[in-house]
Formats: sequence, C-alpha cells, structure tokens
Amino acid sequence: MIMLFNGGTLKDIAHFLQPSREDIDNSNRLIVDEMRYDCVYLEEKHLEWIHMLTTEQRSIYDEITGAVFKDLGGVFFVYGFGGTRKTFVWKTLATAVRSRGQIVLNVASSGIASLLLEGGRTAHSRFAIPLNPDEYSVCKIKPKSDLAKLIKEASLIIWDEAPMMIKFCFGALDKSFSDIMKNKR
Repeated sequence: MIMLFNGGTLKDIAHFLQPSREDIDNSNRLIVDEMRYDCVYLEEKHLEWIHMLTTEQRSIYDEITGAVFKDLGGVFFVYGFGGTRKTFVWKTLATAVRSRGQIVLNVASSGIASLLLEGGRTAHSRFAIPLNPDEYSVCKIKPKSDLAKLIKEASLIIWDEAPMMIKFCFGALDKSFSDIMKNKR
C-alpha cells in the first residue's frame, strides 16, 4: 500500500519476481515458493559460474546434473575441507537446475550453513525431522501433504554439512521418503 501511495509498484524492483494468477490459483504454497525463481536471471548466473568451476568441481557438477537431468536419481556425497568452495558448487548446481524451472531443496545441518544457500533451511525444519530421533523415528510428513508433494516434485536436494547429523536423522528421513514416494500420485 505504501508503494502504491508513493507511485511505485513491484515492477520497479530489479529481479523481483512478479506474482501471477497461476501463483494465486495453486493451492500448494510450498511449491509456489520454490518456483518463484527468475529462470532467465539464473541462466545468466549459471553461465557465469560454470566457467569458474575447477576441473574436480566440474566433474562433480557433471555427474550430479547428469543424474538430475536424465531423471536417474542417486545419492552423492561430496567431501572437502573448509575453503574448497563446496558452497559455490552447491550454488552452481542449484542455479543449473532452477534455471530449467525445476525444484531444488537446499538444506543444511545448521542454521548458519543454511543461510549460505539460496532458499536454504535447516534439514530439521524442511523435512520435519524429530529433534531427538532414535531408530524408530520417522519425519512428521503426511504422504498426501503439501510438503510430501513438494518432495515428490523436487529434482535435487542439496544437504550441506550432512555428516553433522546423527544417523537416526537419515533413517527417519529414509523411512519417510519411502512412504511418500510409494504414494507418488
């Protein structure tokens, strides 16, 4: 209202995604939020960043994007000491996938690390992982919920600092994902 009163609109803000009728009609707010990225802008960033990858980073990028774009699935573990630009690889991967209009879920094991990733959240927050999981734990995700639909639509999940979590978090997530994916549609 203040913008309108002063003669401004959202169109005056560079790279600010404009709401569309489709956004309003879609009842799954989680998917709408993940689809709000400016694909043209992301493609420009992707073309800039891909040339900045080292040979080793590029091989990781190629393997992961190959699996994503061919819908092969897979789990990849990327290890590197601090300062090896892992976060830059994550950003480049996310930009490559999002620039094609696909969904990337960026999560991290800590709140600080999640802030380094575009649209990042903690794994506990995004996937409803119990705070004190044990071997019987599952995530609090109903198979037909909006969160389950978001997970089904995701082309890539990037989990930064995954080794910081206890193994029961992964067990709970695996059980929950299996339940969600068997109820695919």
